[in-house]
Amino acid sequence: MPGKNEIAALRRARERLDLLPLAIHVNYLINLASIDPAIREKSIMAFRGELERAEAIGAEYLVTHPGSYRGQPLEQAIAAFVLGLTEAASGCVAPSVTVLLENTTGSGAHIGGRLEELQMIRALAARETDLKIAYCLDTCHLLAAGFDIVTEPGLKKTLDEADGILGIENVKVIHANDSKGTLGSHLDRHANIGEGHIGAEGFRRILARPELRTKPFILETPVDNEGDDRRNVDMLKSLSMDQPKRAPTRRAKPGSRSVSSKTSVS
Repeated sequence: MPGKNEIAALRRARERLDLLPLAIHVNYLINLASIDPAIREKSIMAFRGELERAEAIGAEYLVTHPGSYRGQPLEQAIAAFVLGLTEAASGCVAPSVTVLLENTTGSGAHIGGRLEELQMIRALAARETDLKIAYCLDTCHLLAAGFDIVTEPGLKKTLDEADGILGIENVKVIHANDSKGTLGSHLDRHANIGEGHIGAEGFRRILARPELRTKPFILETPVDNEGDDRRNVDMLKSLSMDQPKRAPTRRAKPGSRSVSSKTSVS
């Protein structure tokens, strides 16, 4: 657990730099859906520690992957995840923290490749715990799971599905990562912004969507060379500000004849 002086220094830095919200990620070894008794016990204890630390440092969000359902039916694993979450949060150790369920690529036995799975977890957890729960969407994971977020029609369809299943207002954070894997590859390999299969134009479209404009975008891109992290931030800023201009709609003058948009080429 961080000391009081460290926590105070972090809060001062956040105020000075206007860092809001603060989202932290749980240890990747945690698997609350596991049926292995030893892994399950350690995961519950570790998750409780993550909740306590998040509360102590004033983090608004704690991001977690739903885990793996290997060796059991998916529905059973979702129930196991919720029960583990409930046990870890018993005694309301983090009343100010919202747990964010992150979508996954859906590879192997990982829960969360389908948005319905995240919604099932949240709905079931609402009956078992007072812990606040919402969502985090990762762009790389979406593409790898089969969601076309690159083209305009595909992005619209994806966001419509997210709104209908999750409620777009419940998506609190976007993990902005380009993808080394192709659409539907189930490959969880992050790339620098503009260097993967989402590409600069894909991110330009994502950043232009009105329903996402006010949400925090957090990078989890590789740092292969010094300054890569700053370059990725600057790339997102540039794409966010450099939005394509829409052509103004022309209105017909009173009394003028309308012209069909269809033209013939001879």
